[in-house]
Amino acid sequence: MKLAYYPGCSLEATAKEFDSSVRAVSKALDIELVEIPEWTCCGATSAHATNHKLSIGLPALTIKQIQNLGLDCVVPCSACFNRLKTTEYQMIHDAEIRQEMEKVLNFKYDGQPRVYDLLAYFVEKIGIKNISQKVQKPLKGLKIACYYGCLSVRPGHITEIDSTENPMQMDNLLKALGATPINWSYKVDCCGAGHSVSKPAMVTNLSGNILAKAREAGADAVVNSCPLCQTNLEMRRPQGEDIPVFFFTELMGLALGLPEAGNWWSKHLVDPSKVANAIQAG
Repeated sequence: MKLAYYPGCSLEATAKEFDSSVRAVSKALDIELVEIPEWTCCGATSAHATNHKLSIGLPALTIKQIQNLGLDCVVPCSACFNRLKTTEYQMIHDAEIRQEMEKVLNFKYDGQPRVYDLLAYFVEKIGIKNISQKVQKPLKGLKIACYYGCLSVRPGHITEIDSTENPMQMDNLLKALGATPINWSYKVDCCGAGHSVSKPAMVTNLSGNILAKAREAGADAVVNSCPLCQTNLEMRRPQGEDIPVFFFTELMGLALGLPEAGNWWSKHLVDPSKVANAIQAG
């Protein structure tokens, strides 16, 4: 299977371990990722807070490249997925926007191929059963808090997730890998996002509440799919809080027995090796 791959900016900088684990896990699942040539920044929060047309134009330029490849595209970063998926939605449903983007970017948009959240693609297209058959090191005994945050779930008519209040894709996937997802009420709460610099106290409070509730519910670790959430949950945590935070593909790599998984922990600000080593030891 061959898929277009949009890594986004964070996966080439602060979240390189996410990129490495995405590529390794995809290879183990017999997926060939074709990185989109000359992909551009999705615009993130800055673009859509500044100029609506810019926030559509930047992802539209990447969608043009995806269309040239003729491959469905997977996006691991929740923020990037949200921006590309929003643009895809608007170009399908808003003729005026579509025609303007086609004129400015010199292409004809035909609505294909489609953009997918990587987690959703694994669950819905590859299939949990198929993935579970490749498990070498079950995540047995590991209690995890699956944290979805904001951008992979909202707005639901764009993200197309199973539920905006109680999503289960990550829970179901990691359960199939042997882990025990906990029931908790903070899985879609905001971590503070881009306010980390301008309002650090607020973000520390929001992120601290998420981590505290995960620990109170009995979690050994938090699992997520957003580089910005990962950064906030690691950097803006209350002093003394040491619950580790994983990208979901990192735990997939452990469960699939990938030897390179041990190379991913050095990028973490909160050392997850104790939890990871316990899994690898079986």
